[in-house]
Amino acid sequence: QLQASGGGLVQSGGSLRLSCAASGSIFGISAMGWYRQAPGKQRELVAIDSNGGITNYADSVKGRFTISRDTTKNTVSLQMNSLKPEDTAVYYCNAVHFLRPYWGQGTQVTVSS
Repeated sequence: QLQASGGGLVQSGGSLRLSCAASGSIFGISAMGWYRQAPGKQRELVAIDSNGGITNYADSVKGRFTISRDTTKNTVSLQMNSLKPEDTAVYYCNAVHFLRPYWGQGTQVTVSS
């Protein structure tokens, strides 16, 4: 089970932090990260942290967003700086557990211009 928190409404240029904690059968998690889905668009990868410290970011967020993962606590956070209106979306926490993806409930991020 993935429980996400954070999100909300912020002005353009502002910052927000998303957090997510995994519970239950946590052995076997190989990656945790964040995806987002804007209205009328497909869900897209924002950032992901894989075992071994490998991180990947969407080009649109590089230099603005930072993912951090604590493998001992099975938590993942996303620090979002210099937010833009186009970052407005529902953000979903994701974990890969024995190669299967699991999703959190989604949290709304709205950036006003």
